[in-house]
Amino acid sequence: MAHTGTGFFDRKGHFFKTARDATVSDLAALLGQIGEGESLAPGIAYMLLERRAEIEKLFAEHDQMLAEEAAMKAARETEPAGNVAKLPSRPAH
Repeated sequence: MAHTGTGFFDRKGHFFKTARDATVSDLAALLGQIGEGESLAPGIAYMLLERRAEIEKLFAEHDQMLAEEAAMKAARETEPAGNVAKLPSRPAH
């Protein structure tokens, strides 16, 4: 007797029974070949998906640090030079 089913496809069009497997396939493809012989990418992709919440938190913290770094750089550029004087440029001989 015929029946219906659900499946998922990765970006290459390969069929998977679960969304997790399709996503792991896409992540592994993004990572490419890792290591000699059989690639470590599928295992790493699986770990990335499993630890997604922690990874997203880490990236959010990274973005915050980048914003703080940019603000500090902008503040340094607008501050007076203090004891440092800029030398006039000399013409090349």
